[in-house]
Amino acid sequence: MKAQIGQKAPLLSVSDWVQGARTNFDRLLGQVVLVEVFQVNCPGCFLYALPQAVDLHQQYSQHGLSVLGVATAFEDFDKNNLENLTRLAETGEVVGETLRVLSQQGRLNAGRLPYHIPFPLAMDRLNKRQHEVSNDMITNFINDRIPNFEQQPEADQQRIRQQVLNYFQSLDYHAETFERFELKGTPSHILVDKQGILRDCAFGAYPELEARILGLLQE
Repeated sequence: MKAQIGQKAPLLSVSDWVQGARTNFDRLLGQVVLVEVFQVNCPGCFLYALPQAVDLHQQYSQHGLSVLGVATAFEDFDKNNLENLTRLAETGEVVGETLRVLSQQGRLNAGRLPYHIPFPLAMDRLNKRQHEVSNDMITNFINDRIPNFEQQPEADQQRIRQQVLNYFQSLDYHAETFERFELKGTPSHILVDKQGILRDCAFGAYPELEARILGLLQE
């Protein structure tokens, strides 16, 4: 079941909860739910998205907001994995590009976050790819990202399709929650209202997130 804005949110698919009690949208009815989807090897996730989620948790968890963190992986599978997520939850240690960028900006203490992520954390369920990449998979991927693709010259279309094929073939795994909500990257934000209805899926910086949450809390 694919997620659709305005419809009941499909359940998160996770392999492990590394922090907090196991939960899901059906157990959180009556709460507004923010799911912060990130990768461990994603500097932007740690520069603004996770700090924003921590702040929202601290401000509104006593007023009906439940914040969940789901670590996913669509690249760099040697770093975006359960082991590094567990280390992050237990010690605040970060790895890869996250470590490099946050160190350069003076945002770490001995390679660790200066704060604790206070909400439940889970690992997206990763499945080994079993099937060949289909033409429909390639077409859907392109149409989601490149407006007016069919109006481009034929040679450019063939080049892009080959690039997308190479991209898919480079992936060892696919992440169920990431694909179920048709996310376009990390960080991404999934917002579900008190009735379990999906109200938003947003990729990247989301300065309006607090205002959206306040509106849902008042419904």
